Amino acid sequence: MSKTQTLPDFDWDKADNRGFGSGYSAAERDRLAELYDNTLAQVNEKEVVIGTVVGITDREIILNIGFKSDGLVPASEFRDLPDMKIGDEVEVYVENQEDPNGQLVLSRKKAKVITAWQKIQRALDEDLVIEGFVKRRTKGGLIVDIYSIEAFLPGSQIDVKPIRDFDVFVGKKMEVKVVKINYANDNVVVSHKVLIEKDLEAQRQQILNNLQKGQVLEGVIKNMTNFGVFIDLGGVDGLLHITDISWGRISHPSELLHLDQKVNVVVLDFDEDKKRISLGMKQLQSHPWDSLQENIQIGSKVKGRIVNVADYGAFLEIMPGVEGLIHVSEMSWSQHLRNPQDFLKVGDEVEAVVLTLDRNDRKMSLGIKQLTADPWSRPELVEKYAIGTKHKGVVRNLTNFGLFLELEEGIDGLVHVSDLSWTKKIKHPSDFIKVGEELEVIVLELDVENRRLALGHKQLEENPWDTFETVFTPGSVHRCTILSKNDKVATLELPYGIEGFAALKNLQKEDGTWADVGETVDFKVLEFSKEEKRIMLSHSKTWQEKGEDRKPEKRQATVAKAPTSSKEPERATLGDLDALAALKEQMEGRSSKGE
Repeated sequence: MSKTQTLPDFDWDKADNRGFGSGYSAAERDRLAELYDNTLAQVNEKEVVIGTVVGITDREIILNIGFKSDGLVPASEFRDLPDMKIGDEVEVYVENQEDPNGQLVLSRKKAKVITAWQKIQRALDEDLVIEGFVKRRTKGGLIVDIYSIEAFLPGSQIDVKPIRDFDVFVGKKMEVKVVKINYANDNVVVSHKVLIEKDLEAQRQQILNNLQKGQVLEGVIKNMTNFGVFIDLGGVDGLLHITDISWGRISHPSELLHLDQKVNVVVLDFDEDKKRISLGMKQLQSHPWDSLQENIQIGSKVKGRIVNVADYGAFLEIMPGVEGLIHVSEMSWSQHLRNPQDFLKVGDEVEAVVLTLDRNDRKMSLGIKQLTADPWSRPELVEKYAIGTKHKGVVRNLTNFGLFLELEEGIDGLVHVSDLSWTKKIKHPSDFIKVGEELEVIVLELDVENRRLALGHKQLEENPWDTFETVFTPGSVHRCTILSKNDKVATLELPYGIEGFAALKNLQKEDGTWADVGETVDFKVLEFSKEEKRIMLSHSKTWQEKGEDRKPEKRQATVAKAPTSSKEPERATLGDLDALAALKEQMEGRSSKGE
């Protein structure tokens, strides 16, 4: 029988712990775990950390961020770092500490975006200057890449002077400042102009401090308008008005200047508070009036070009900076003033006579009509327009008292309203004729010294009132039409178109009614005045006198005598008189002509 052997005590807890870490007590394990945790960095998701490149493959970059495991980032996110090697440090974004496969998920692309916005915000807060790359032009400005973020550079913020060609900046680096950030639209606005303005501020202030009237400066034309050009004097702008560019008259600055041109100008005036500077360029040259030829005197003939036409006249430039005014009254001998544009237009080359000349005040008045003889000074004028001679002219003007007739250039005559018609009462010449129409007249009066010519139209015919005096005798009855009525009298149309008048009380008819406008009834002549050309009539008298003839005491005598007592009063008409037949035809023809 074998002998029994006693074994030492065995720790079964240690026997059950197999593999890595076996043989450690609980206290030892806690101490070792603490030492291990201290070797790992604290990493939070959704933040940017620094990673070290520990491996490079064709598809991925292996990064150690001090976490319990390394992270993998696609190699495509490192295209901007072609020379990257193991040991380089880069910024990455922790998307997930552990994906379903237990892998740490990192992104360099997102890290770049977040870091870029942080740098942009810092640049705005601290007013930092950053360098960008102009990628392309766009409507109204340029697109600049700053930290891989596309920012907008407005055209007005590129330079202190207007930029006309944006393409020259594309593909170049440019220093800018962030002026605005809009996170809602991921929009960044930058400016290069503020950098230039800051550099020019000291220069601008120095220019303003030393600025004096009469100072000559050199500048560059930066902008051009209809009224002048703006000149950059080296940080401060001045206005060169169009009237101060040249002594001669120009319609636009572009006729003599162009953009970006260097010019010398003189300071005319400046406002220190508003920083407005008025400049002049013509003042650097002598005034053209100082070189005006001495042989140009009053009465001299000059040639030039019309540079302006106004309502009152035209300006003739005989040399750049020397102009004379041709007043509209000096354009024609005609007393009927017309618009200067009827005679001249801008650009016309004309000759004129110097009427007045003041070299001190630099003023000159000219005339064109003086190149021809004054029609009133012609010796044959007295014979041509002798009293009683007949002429035709054009109506140039109408007034309340008559019309002005132009018989020839420079010879006008007045036809008084009372000399237009023998028979019609014309209140205004426009009732008889219109401007521009022709009219035949006869000379009534000629005053060469005072340039007056009195004309008449009705005098071309004999005065019919001499004949009317034998026709419209008091007591004669005529058929008349009532034309109009007022508060006192009615106006009547008598035979052959002449007018008569009747008091309203004399319009009563035999049946008690009253004759009205438009009615044609018999009227008896009460009064005839050749001097005043007035005929007074009555309708009531035509039937009232008939009633008197029918009174009883006269009726028997009337019957016994003859049937002639029953006849109406004899109506006398101009047409019934053979001696006046020709006068009737003449008046009817003249009446239709006047109408």
